[in-house]
Amino acid sequence: MDEPSPRGGGCAGEPPRIRRLEESVVNRIAAGEVIQRPSSAVKELIENSLDAGASSVSVAVKDGGLKLIQVSDDGHGIRFEDLAILCERHTTSKLSAYEDLQTIKSMGFRGEALASMTYVGHVTVTTITEGQLHGYRVSYRDGVMENEPKPCAAVKGTQVMVENLFYNMVARKKTLQNSNDDYPKIVDFISRFAVHHINVTFSCRKHGANRADVHSASTSSRLDAIRSVYGASVVRDLIEIKVSYEDAADSIFKMDGYISNANYVAKKITMILFINDRLVDCTALKRAIEFVYSATLPQASKPFIYMSIHLPSEHVDVNIHPTKKEVSLLNQERIIETIRNAIEEKLMNSNTTRIFQTQALNLSGIAQANPQKDKVSEASMGSGTKSQKIPVSQMVRTDPRNPSGRLHTYWHGQSSNLEKKFDLVSVRSRRNQKDAGDLSSRHELLVEIDSSFHPGLLDIVKNCTYVGLADEAFALIQHNTRLYLVNVVNISKELMYQQALCRFGNFNAIQLSEPAPLQELLVMALKDDELMSDEKDDEKLEIAEVNTEILKENAEMINEYFSIHIDQDGKLTRLPVVLDQYTPDMDRLPEFVLALGNDVTWDDEKECFRTVASAVGNFYALHPPILPNPSGNGIHLYKKNRDSMADEHAENDLISDENDVDQELLAEAEAAWAQREWTIQHVLFPSMRLFLKPPKSMATDGTFVQVASLEKLYKIFERC
Repeated sequence: MDEPSPRGGGCAGEPPRIRRLEESVVNRIAAGEVIQRPSSAVKELIENSLDAGASSVSVAVKDGGLKLIQVSDDGHGIRFEDLAILCERHTTSKLSAYEDLQTIKSMGFRGEALASMTYVGHVTVTTITEGQLHGYRVSYRDGVMENEPKPCAAVKGTQVMVENLFYNMVARKKTLQNSNDDYPKIVDFISRFAVHHINVTFSCRKHGANRADVHSASTSSRLDAIRSVYGASVVRDLIEIKVSYEDAADSIFKMDGYISNANYVAKKITMILFINDRLVDCTALKRAIEFVYSATLPQASKPFIYMSIHLPSEHVDVNIHPTKKEVSLLNQERIIETIRNAIEEKLMNSNTTRIFQTQALNLSGIAQANPQKDKVSEASMGSGTKSQKIPVSQMVRTDPRNPSGRLHTYWHGQSSNLEKKFDLVSVRSRRNQKDAGDLSSRHELLVEIDSSFHPGLLDIVKNCTYVGLADEAFALIQHNTRLYLVNVVNISKELMYQQALCRFGNFNAIQLSEPAPLQELLVMALKDDELMSDEKDDEKLEIAEVNTEILKENAEMINEYFSIHIDQDGKLTRLPVVLDQYTPDMDRLPEFVLALGNDVTWDDEKECFRTVASAVGNFYALHPPILPNPSGNGIHLYKKNRDSMADEHAENDLISDENDVDQELLAEAEAAWAQREWTIQHVLFPSMRLFLKPPKSMATDGTFVQVASLEKLYKIFERC
C-alpha cells in the first residue's frame, strides 16, 4: 500500500493544498494580536469608556489581570438592541464607511477589542442607558451571547468584566505567570490617561484592596493632574512648552505640554505622548528628545515629558498597528525636528538654576556584602577554537566596576559621618555669550595635553581599581596583576588643571554664602607665607592692595573664562565648579587668591590661561586638611595641655585621659579627614577614569609607584 503523503494529501512533490481556515481559528489568531497581555485589554476598555463620554472610569484588577479585569464608567451605555452583536468582530458605532477612517476622532474604530476578549476570556457586560428603569447583564463567549440579556440593577454607564484571561492559550498564560506582574503596566497606562484627560476621574486598585493605587479627580489644571498622579516633586521641575506650525502646503500641527528641566533626576524616561487625543508611542521622537537632554542631564538621568500633539485628521494614519499603539504621520521628520529645536531652545533659556541635594553618607553600610569568590576568566582565541585558560599567577581578583576588591569591604563596625558640608549658599549654571572654544591659545594648551600623555599610565588610570588610602598622600590602586601607590595630590592637581581648560568658558558657578573681601584674604595668605614672615604689617597691607587692584583690573576676563567673579568692591562672590559634586577646601581660599595675584602672567594670553588654570588646579586639588590627622598617635596634637607632653614616656598616659582632649576640634578634624577619603574614592577616582590624561612626567616623578606584582609574588610563595 502507498503511504499517505504528509500534510499535502497528494503525491510526493506536489504542493500542499490551500485550505480556508475555520472562522474560530481566524478569530483566535486575531485576538492574540489585539489582546497581547492584560494591560492591552485594560487600555482597550478605557478607550471605549472615553469614547462613550464617561466622566469617571474605575478599574479593578486581580492577579495582574489574569483572574479579573473590571472596568466601570458612567458613559452613555449600550442600547439593548445592540447587545446581540456587541462582541462580534468588526461591529462598531465609530464608522460606517472606509472614508470615515480618514477623519476618525474616536480612539476605537475596528470593533475588535471586545470580540478578541471573548475569544481569550470570559466577558460579562452590565449596562444601562439614560431613561431606562433597569439595566441588562449578559455574558459572551467566542463573540456570541451565552444567554439572553437579563434585567438587573445598574448604575449609569457600562461595566465590563473579563475573567480568566488566556484560559485557552496555555503558553501565553504560563509566560505571563512566570514574568513580573502586569499590574504596574496597567497603573502606568491609567496614569497617562489621567494626565491627559483632566476632565475625567480615574481610579485603579487591586481587587479587594481598600486603597486605590491611582486616584485622580477631575481638574482644570494639567499640572494638578500631574501632581496628583506623579507627585509634587515632579511638578516642581517642569516647564511649559508650546509649539505651533502652519504651512499652506501641508505642515500644520500644534503641540503643547510640559518638559522637565535640568534639576529633574530619574533613572527611567517618562514620556506621555498623545496625538489627536490618542495615546501612542513614537520611537523617533523619543530618541530625538533623549539626544537633546543628553547634553543637559547627567548620564544616568532621564527626563519627564508630556506632549499633546494635534494634527489634521487626514494627516494621521491610525490603522497601522493591531493595538493602535503606533500611528503614521505626514511630514513626521519635519514635525520631530521642529519639536526638538523647541525643546533645545527652552532648555537653554531656562537653565539658569541647578539644585544639588546633599545627604549624610555612612561608609559602614556601603560595603557589607561578602567579597565575591575569585573568578577564573577565559580568553577566547576566536570562533571555533578552544578557549585558553589563564595561568593562576595572572588571575585578577577584581575589576574597576566591582567594589568587592576595596579595603572598605573588610572594615566592619567602623562608622563615619560623612555629611558634605558646603560653605556655599547656592549652585547655579551660567552660559557665556562669547564662544571661548575658538581661542587659539586655549586650543594650543589642550593640544599640549593630548600630545604629552603617557599611554601606559593612561591604561592604568582608565582600568584601575581603587583599593584604599595608604597614608595622607598616597592611595593604593590595582591594575591587572599589579599594585601601585598613587600620589593623590599630584593626580588631583593635574586633573583639575585639565578640567579647568576643558570647561574653559563654560563653567557652572558656585555662589559663596557671603562675599569674601580680596584684601582680607590676601593679608591672611601673606601672614601664613613663610617667605613674608619678616615683612611688616604695613608692607603686607600694601602688597595686598596692589594685588587687589590687579585682580579687579582683570576681573572681567577671569569671570568670562573661569567663572571667578569679583565685584566692583573687590569681593570674591563666585567660584567655578571644576568637578561636579565637588567643592574645594575653603580653608585654602586665601592661598588661591594670592596665587592669582602673584603667579599669573597677565600680559601673555596663553601663559595667562595656563597660570590661571594651574592656580585653579592647585586650589581644587585634594590636599590634606589643615587640621592634622587625629588617627593613631596624632590625637596627642589635640591635647588641651600640650606643654605637659615634653616627656615622651608620659605620652600614653596623657593620651588616655579623654578629659584632656579638645573634643570639638577633634570631631572637626575627624570629619574633615573622613570627607577627604570619601571624596577621593567616590569623586576623584571616577572622574580620573573619565577625564585624566596623565603626562609623561608622572612616570618618573613618583606620582605612580609600583609596589607589588602578582607574578613575582607567586614565584616567591610557590617555593614555600
